[in-house]
Amino acid sequence: MKEIIKTSRAPQAIGPYSQAVKAGGFIFVSGQIPISPETGDIVEGDIAAQTDRVLQNIKCILNDSGAGLDNVVKTTVYLADMKDFSAMNQVYAGYFGTESPARAAVEVSRLPRDVMVEIEAVAWTGD
Repeated sequence: MKEIIKTSRAPQAIGPYSQAVKAGGFIFVSGQIPISPETGDIVEGDIAAQTDRVLQNIKCILNDSGAGLDNVVKTTVYLADMKDFSAMNQVYAGYFGTESPARAAVEVSRLPRDVMVEIEAVAWTGD
């Protein structure tokens, strides 16, 4: 059985996908880009500002599905430029602390709306 997760505290899906899906004790959060849920606009600024917005969006989706960042077991980070890895990593570490989830980080040729970063997450709730 699966449950579609939808919250107004994160950007609405801009295509035929859900913000997240809860199934089998896991929450699968779709890739989030740095869109402000209040305005629908891309957050201006550097990779740190964009990463911060992305992780805020993920946190809101998880919180509204009954979980939190401490439930995240795996993330995938997509970067438009691997030169931004260090700055992204500093912001990321501030959200996950010492017990960080497993992670992959890859450079891609292009991201939706030409943003610098997109992050997807999988959280385990044990349900």
